[in-house]
Amino acid sequence: MKKNNLKKRIITSFILIFFIFLILNSLYLMVSSLLILGILSILEFFDLSKKIFNKKIYHFLSNLFFTTFIFIFSIFFFLLYTFQQSKFVLLVLLIACAASDIGGYTLGKIFKGPKLTKISPNKTFSGAIGSFILSCTCFSSLIYYETKVLNFTIVVIGLMISLFCQLGDLFFSYLKRKADVKDTGSLLPGHGGILDRLDGIFFGIPLGFLTLIFLF
Repeated sequence: MKKNNLKKRIITSFILIFFIFLILNSLYLMVSSLLILGILSILEFFDLSKKIFNKKIYHFLSNLFFTTFIFIFSIFFFLLYTFQQSKFVLLVLLIACAASDIGGYTLGKIFKGPKLTKISPNKTFSGAIGSFILSCTCFSSLIYYETKVLNFTIVVIGLMISLFCQLGDLFFSYLKRKADVKDTGSLLPGHGGILDRLDGIFFGIPLGFLTLIFLF
């Protein structure tokens, strides 16, 4: 069963990476994807917050905050897409985020080992290391391919992107733990819901971009 889940997760991840290339080459697909994924993310979060907060005011404020975040994130994503130079940066960040998730899940399942945190019992140190390695490797390789530059700063940025992705993953894992659910949904085979797939991206892209601007 676990092997099937791992295989399903890897296949779905590569399909999603292929989908990333498609949407980045079509304005219509990109805008449509932002709209659909944004709405689905908000709906999943609404359901999650309903299970976390008993008081309606907290439920309302958390939903308002997340909806505002999705709106700002979508605009930020669109602006990065609009400019040719930042479009490549967006692609690199997306691949690095996807690599962080794939590396963490795959190596964590293969090597297992000590647990990383009580927030998410499935997270292991081997998984965290796998996230850092694959994300940093993909990021550094793509930057070198485009600029022919590879130095310590680029490696650090790659590691930081993975760190942000893992923090995003842990943040939503904490919310799921508070809501007493395993996944935010069941829309994606092997991944759960939309938020289960995008949790790292919500942290990794904006914070990764700011780190790239600040350090590179």
